[in-house]
Amino acid sequence: MRNKWKTAFLILLGLVLAAIVTMFILAMVPLDGLKKEQAEVMDGEAVSFLIRTNRDDVNKLINHYLEKEVADTPVNYEVRVNDEVELYGTVPFFSQELNMKLTFVPEALENGDLLLKQKSISVGQLRLPVPYVLDFIRKSYKLPKGVAIWPNERQVVVHMQQLKLKSDVKLKANSFDLEKDDISFTLLVPVK
Repeated sequence: MRNKWKTAFLILLGLVLAAIVTMFILAMVPLDGLKKEQAEVMDGEAVSFLIRTNRDDVNKLINHYLEKEVADTPVNYEVRVNDEVELYGTVPFFSQELNMKLTFVPEALENGDLLLKQKSISVGQLRLPVPYVLDFIRKSYKLPKGVAIWPNERQVVVHMQQLKLKSDVKLKANSFDLEKDDISFTLLVPVK
């Protein structure tokens, strides 16, 4: 009889110790939400905010940014976001200024950059090769830091995190669907 009580006591003691250890381990593990937030701040030393916007607000932001970037240059171009991204400007041709319009289809890339795929081009009534015009724009216009033109691929890439914004804030493009007017960015604000 004595062994039964001793065995029952040891089993009960083992269960109590296991329960105490389990509660201690669970108390030490952070909550899922806190663990994720701490990881983001520690890894990038920035806090992220999701921003949803529309075409009108993007137009205001782009025009404000371009005014500051090219204020001291004789550059004459404008970007409009409608059903597609449109670039309007003038091209010097001998002693004349020809109007040009380029249209692009935007796509948010996984790394947060914005890819603009060239859709159409018109320079006055002239039909010029697209790579030639894109190369001319790349060489002739002062583009904001973070904007790269790849003439042969007929693409413009906006490296969102290289754009110069106040307080070292960075942007990443999440979605850029103009047909649905669904545009979202992640705003990364440094915490250091």
